[in-house]
Amino acid sequence: MGEMSPAQAESMYFNNYPPPKALQKHESLARAFIDYHVEANRRLVLVTSGGTTVPLENQTVRFIDNFSAGTRGATSAEYFLQAGYAVIFLHRQFSLLPYSRHYSHSTNCFLDFMDEATCSSSAGGEGPNHGPIVVRDEYQDEMRDVLRQYRYAKKNNLLLLLPFTTVSEYLFELRSLAQLMRPLGPNALFYLAAAVSDFFIPRDRMVEHKIQSSEIPDSVRQQQQQQGQEDAIDPADVYTGENEAQPPTNSKKLIIDLDPVPKFLHRLVDGWAPDGSMIVSFKLETDPGILVYKARTALQRYSHHLVIGNLLSTRKWEVVFVTPDPPHERWIRVPKSKRSKSISGVEDQVGLAEHSRQLAAGGGGDQANESRPLAADESELSRNGIEIESLIIPELIKMHSQMIKART
Repeated sequence: MGEMSPAQAESMYFNNYPPPKALQKHESLARAFIDYHVEANRRLVLVTSGGTTVPLENQTVRFIDNFSAGTRGATSAEYFLQAGYAVIFLHRQFSLLPYSRHYSHSTNCFLDFMDEATCSSSAGGEGPNHGPIVVRDEYQDEMRDVLRQYRYAKKNNLLLLLPFTTVSEYLFELRSLAQLMRPLGPNALFYLAAAVSDFFIPRDRMVEHKIQSSEIPDSVRQQQQQQGQEDAIDPADVYTGENEAQPPTNSKKLIIDLDPVPKFLHRLVDGWAPDGSMIVSFKLETDPGILVYKARTALQRYSHHLVIGNLLSTRKWEVVFVTPDPPHERWIRVPKSKRSKSISGVEDQVGLAEHSRQLAAGGGGDQANESRPLAADESELSRNGIEIESLIIPELIKMHSQMIKART
């Protein structure tokens, strides 16, 4: 039997999983949201954000995850909203959200931003021990700005939040939303910032109950068999030391056989998304020597309009735009003097991926430029420096505008 076509692989994957329980509700919300903005002739971006889990059991206790907290997606969504786009924010449940990200994942507890004002007994009759809750003076200006932006997005129906958890839920949601966005045509933009798992366990190979780590006692196993339980646990696979008088002397190794997640990103282009829409995906690597190569390979494989490459160690300070058209590769950097602090970042690695690319291409050995000049509207600093998304999103919008203009 030959290799399956993309459509066959899609059908096989989605038939192997039940749709997410919330999918129908999400489709209803998204349809109304999209129709509203089609009527207004407004551009709409689907931002995907956060990591996907890979369950190891049908009744999931254990799962494989990745490091993503959704910073890129949540931050980018704010800049899209500032530029007048409507945003569907498809995010990992409990990951960072636009606007609330400034406080929900702060190094301070969010309660540190608030205080209880004093109140006289004549005001409301509650007495001095029941003063109103207020924002501390030092956070007033910053919180007011964030609150106003959030309230504007809510009031004007510009932001729709839809959560997912597992990789299968993400793929179901992505396919459904892309198809619902078809009436938008070229006004649709896909900004795929979610960290999607590359591997999974097919549902027909997944165990029903919690994977066990050591022997089940014979008494429990015999009781299961006497009760006619067809799924009595095999002693080679099971646990529980707690129920035995003598704990087992050996533990079980957990060996997981994962399959690659079918590559549906090409199906997004030629099967799901609106005609003329713009599709942007991300490629994260840890090795500077292969970043541009891997981004270029992804661009060719999935036929997207732009792949944004970034290194784990420098992702907050630099990215590379890889496109099918000249100049093919373009670096965007936050100037050194305006870079935010990063616990995990390695500033000495800024420029290494571009330098490696130049050497591989037979170019000169000069170190990459330290920075990209800032445009006039990019000069505002946040408390911790410039967010690179404030440079990425305006460049994307220019590209999207050019694509729309070319079709009119």
